[in-house]
Amino acid sequence: MTDSMFRLLVVEDDADIRRVLRTLLEAQGYRVVEAGTAERAVIEARSHKPDAVLVDLGLPDRDGQTVIRDLRAFSTVPILVLSARTMDAEKVQALDGGADDYVTKPFNAGELLARVRAALRRNAQSSRQSHVVRIGRITVDLAAREARDGDGNGLHLTPLEFRLLACLIRGHGLVVTRDQILQEVWGPDRIDDTRGLRAYVRALRQKLEPDPGQPRYLLTEPGLGYRLLVQDDAIGTH
Repeated sequence: MTDSMFRLLVVEDDADIRRVLRTLLEAQGYRVVEAGTAERAVIEARSHKPDAVLVDLGLPDRDGQTVIRDLRAFSTVPILVLSARTMDAEKVQALDGGADDYVTKPFNAGELLARVRAALRRNAQSSRQSHVVRIGRITVDLAAREARDGDGNGLHLTPLEFRLLACLIRGHGLVVTRDQILQEVWGPDRIDDTRGLRAYVRALRQKLEPDPGQPRYLLTEPGLGYRLLVQDDAIGTH
């Protein structure tokens, strides 16, 4: 699918910012639908069925956090928050509420477009039965539950390390919060075990990264969680 086939919904009450976003996105070939209120956002999402939604949190009728929850009630569309709110608690609430990514204002145009592409790519890939990914020189087969290095040798991962890696792969390119990871990998009884999570992230980096001290693939998002980068063409059916 080319960029011109993707429809993006921009939910922003500031008309000037909406105009900037429309210009930026249309220059990349995206089709843009706009909404200036939370109520209008849900109407446009239902009628236009966008491929991704960019939503501000400071809307005049309702907080953008409720828009995220409302959209999640009927859609799995990728949601990117674009907000001036920089508090970690706001970011975590949005991501745990169903947003896929969070970009703070003022935003860098190149970074925003990269985040949009990552969200669209992940959504398209999740519709296929995707099993094999490449992380640098490491190949991970989710179905076979195995990993191999660039020479084809088996890479030993403990069961918990593999569950952690699989969780990050499913959210690849986007922020996966600490709470999301702990809930999925450790379960509700270990939801506060952030120290254990950090230890397992360090262990994974030792096995995945060329230089664990300067990670290129398993990145920390301070105050939020982690982001795993894989090659653009790495996921596919096999």
